[in-house]
Amino acid sequence: MALDTTILLVEDEPAILELLEFTLSPKGYKLQRALDANEARAAIRSALPDLIILDWMMPGESGVQLAKSLRADPRTKGLPIIMLTAKADETDKIAGLDAGADDYVTKPFSPRELISRVNALLRRRAPEHAEAPLEYGPLMVDPSRHEARAHGKLLEIGATEFKLLRFFVAHPERVFSRAQLLDQVWGDHTFIEERTVDVHILRLRKALSVSRAQELVQTVRGAGYRLAHT
Repeated sequence: MALDTTILLVEDEPAILELLEFTLSPKGYKLQRALDANEARAAIRSALPDLIILDWMMPGESGVQLAKSLRADPRTKGLPIIMLTAKADETDKIAGLDAGADDYVTKPFSPRELISRVNALLRRRAPEHAEAPLEYGPLMVDPSRHEARAHGKLLEIGATEFKLLRFFVAHPERVFSRAQLLDQVWGDHTFIEERTVDVHILRLRKALSVSRAQELVQTVRGAGYRLAHT
């Protein structure tokens, strides 16, 4: 189960859109649909998805044009993008990748191959949304089982603290501000106080303290928080 992972499907052909939904829904992804670039932009303005499957040929603005504009915007430049198209020539693939796509899938596509490519891209670009267990030092987070362990001991942990720990384990040693954590863990366009992060950090440390691992979550004065060995 791909917990809390949202995929935006940008595709103007209803039959292909239904096939994408039929393929991805059983894996637990939250799916949004857009029939053209304008609808895609509206969905992205509302909240960032975790991955976009983007059709090349659409009425109006093409998928290639949309991908280029997303890469030029600081808010969306890091979005994982899979280009979906009937264009199979090498020059077309190069054009799609040069536009900013991370991967390229040609129509007709194998559902199993698409799932594999989605999982592979999430592992590379957004490991906190991948299905595979994540490990760092004495910590292990298993998203598929919604379990977290420290020194092998199962943690009693709330849903938000689990998401916070999963994000930290996916990005160890890096410092994240409260605003960044709100965007990445609570969701882009989340309108809650930044100090809410501090409350959940305290709860996370309390859960980790049972296994004497609370010191892994470090406060970096004036900057935010990070997960690191002491």
